[in-house]
Amino acid sequence: MLRINGDQAIAQTVDFFTPIVDDPYLFGAIAAANSVSDIYAMGATPILGLAIAAFPSDVLPLEVLEEILRGGAEKAREAGFPIAGGHTIIDDVPKYGLAVTGVVSASKIVRNSTAKVGDTLVLTKPIGNGILVCAHRALSKRTLRRSDPPDMAEAILWMTMLNRDAARVMSDVGVNAATDITGYGLVGHLLEMCTGSKVGAEIHVDSVPLLAGTRDYLARGFCPAGTTRNATAFKSRIHVQVEDSEYTLMCDAQTSGGLLMSVPAEKLAAIERRFREGGLFYAKIGKVTDQPGTVTLTH
Repeated sequence: MLRINGDQAIAQTVDFFTPIVDDPYLFGAIAAANSVSDIYAMGATPILGLAIAAFPSDVLPLEVLEEILRGGAEKAREAGFPIAGGHTIIDDVPKYGLAVTGVVSASKIVRNSTAKVGDTLVLTKPIGNGILVCAHRALSKRTLRRSDPPDMAEAILWMTMLNRDAARVMSDVGVNAATDITGYGLVGHLLEMCTGSKVGAEIHVDSVPLLAGTRDYLARGFCPAGTTRNATAFKSRIHVQVEDSEYTLMCDAQTSGGLLMSVPAEKLAAIERRFREGGLFYAKIGKVTDQPGTVTLTH
């Protein structure tokens, strides 16, 4: 965040990754929704995007790249900002994302380091898309068992959904802190919030919403490398009072995940009312504690 004029500030973020779905248009849309998520998490309004793309033009037709760019541009248009250009290079593996600029009142910016003891933790999307994508990739390659891959419709719906409306409620009502859930999973991003805020957290795993089929596919052994790395890296900092499989779920690396808000008690009712009135999804999954830098997982 950079203050540029009085109370006005700009926020900037950048994100890109390799395809997680086969459809190039959907890949572009998911990548754009993911890229702008950090802007929403700060309570900012996106105003401009620049595309970042890598593409193996000697292997894939340029029509594939056109569809990726179209998906990203249309998702940005839905979010209310143009993609004004960008940069493309030749690479062995396709990659796509955006650098996004947003504007925000400096006095209203939402940080991930200002959670307070006693706050309620509110999550705005279910988790588990990392595990489902992993299962879909693996099982779709087994031609004799093509009925086995998970139905990705629900996961794609959530991954292409902007965090815009949830962020508007957050900004209108006010929260103490927020972050978006992406590659480090729910546990990793919550740890970052706790460390920066010098607080702890308790998560009730039974209250954490999961995409349909997530537990089943994890039990069958489908777990992405990013999720495994998260579970290994964070284990020493987590008080795990649940099964190992439940801990792994909380570490699942997400693409275009929801917002995690730290909501003070006096604003919780208003937040919930606005979410219900707007038909927006949310779940109360835990609370902020006075155990600095520690996350406890319990039933």
